Amino acid sequence: MRSPPLSKRRTQQGDSYVRHTSILGAAGTLVTGALVAGFLTAPAAGASERVPGGAAEARGVKTAADRAAKTGVKWQDCPASWGLEKPIQCGFVTVPVDYAKPDGPTIKIAVDRARSTGTADERQGALLYNPGGPGGSGMRFPRRITTKAPLWAKTAKAYDFVGFDPRGVGHSAPISCVDPQKFVAAPKADPVPGSEADKLAQRKLARQYADGCAERSGKLLPYLTTANTARDIDVVRAALGEKKLNYLGVSYGTYLGAVYGTLFPGHVRRLVVDSVVNPAQDNIWYQANLEQDVAFESRFKDWEDWVAKYDSTFHLGATRTQVQKNWEKLRATAKKKPLGGVVGPAELINYFQGAAYYDSSWVPVAETWSKYVAGDEKSLVEAAGPNLSDKAGNIVAENSNAVYTAVECADAKWPTSWNKWDRDNSRIHRQAPFMTWANAWMNLPCATWKAPQGTPVEVTTHKGLPQTLIIQSERDAATPYAGAVELHKRFKGSRLITEKGAGSHGVTGEANPCINAKLDAYLIDGKLDAKDVTCAPHATPEPPKAAAAKQS
Repeated sequence: MRSPPLSKRRTQQGDSYVRHTSILGAAGTLVTGALVAGFLTAPAAGASERVPGGAAEARGVKTAADRAAKTGVKWQDCPASWGLEKPIQCGFVTVPVDYAKPDGPTIKIAVDRARSTGTADERQGALLYNPGGPGGSGMRFPRRITTKAPLWAKTAKAYDFVGFDPRGVGHSAPISCVDPQKFVAAPKADPVPGSEADKLAQRKLARQYADGCAERSGKLLPYLTTANTARDIDVVRAALGEKKLNYLGVSYGTYLGAVYGTLFPGHVRRLVVDSVVNPAQDNIWYQANLEQDVAFESRFKDWEDWVAKYDSTFHLGATRTQVQKNWEKLRATAKKKPLGGVVGPAELINYFQGAAYYDSSWVPVAETWSKYVAGDEKSLVEAAGPNLSDKAGNIVAENSNAVYTAVECADAKWPTSWNKWDRDNSRIHRQAPFMTWANAWMNLPCATWKAPQGTPVEVTTHKGLPQTLIIQSERDAATPYAGAVELHKRFKGSRLITEKGAGSHGVTGEANPCINAKLDAYLIDGKLDAKDVTCAPHATPEPPKAAAAKQS
């Protein structure tokens, strides 16, 4: 599942995970090295043997959870470098690398929390959050309490807000596949191949990236699965002292939540999934990315229509066709000579896809493009180009992409035939040229992945699973609407809230009174509507000049 760049991460949601940086650098070289030192502890004697059907893993989770319940979390002030202010507290929870061997090597999962703002009688436990990815950090979630985010004020009275870095991410045994500075080096090749030689070059880069993952992080790769992260969540639940967990997941976090609800139905109290990954086994993950390409094309056209509506402001075309021609002209110009020496077609796609993700990006992306057309190239270069001086940010970007690749490659078996990749993506590109090939190259390392590839969990309802709240915008590009419908069918008794006509990814972060009130009712009072609900869309963005004219 493709996400926009980390630099575009802060939306009105405050901490939702939005990430993508193309993996394919200009030089295509990978610096290899040892696995991150010290993340594995020495194995203990008496490790259990794996048995078919996941029984060993189930026993391992119980063992780890029992230990975590006794140990708890040693909460303390967060390290200054983490950027999490008081009163947020941080700690670690120890989990097995392989749940079939709970006495074997372990890693530590970083967690943080902000305590609920209500009275002791109002408190309802912990609300754990995952923002998506795979590869996203949820550690900023508690800041919704400390910054007094208005949409979350009522929920904050009832819950401790708890975030965590999933295994492999951030402060939780982070993995790496390539030197971070080389990862962001620019400009990259045009993702749209013009010849068989272009395809061969991209295939070589994808194979090199897969090899780099194996060389730098190979010991952990077999265990970086959604199922194992769900098991980690259950151990975190025990460490928090909670018999049942409240969970909010966005984007990939919905799939993680669906897998958690399937594996641990009796440990769920409230479950909210927002912008839903289609959990069908045959959709994870190859097919999901193809369907995403088509959805992105539709949402990008929505944005082009909106840009054309405000042609008097942006001067980028009075019709969608005119806007599209100007987009193609911009791409061609950057392909011929990268803007500022660093922004080529790949960087442009990476930046412009933000407008297909979030309405909150509509105005800034259009404004930046408009400035370029008016002669201000610098603004576009600064917005779309890499920041090689941001070493810390580049480490985060490289790590997030490494985990994204590792989890998707490990969760399911991917096609190994290049002919299939070529045939499918060529077909999709004809109808959805905006980002099909860019997405294909991002995922192609899975075709030559050296670690084991498993079978996705069959997401379904088991005894004890409470009613789930599913929230989805109708025209979401990153997680098409069909995913919400599919999970709704699989989780019996769930309720689906549809934001009609909208397309932002991450609905719970939008100001929409219809949705906000129903989310609060579920989390605070456990109330769901008797039937599925359709809400009107949140307000469509307006350029500042248009908004000011309307108010005058």
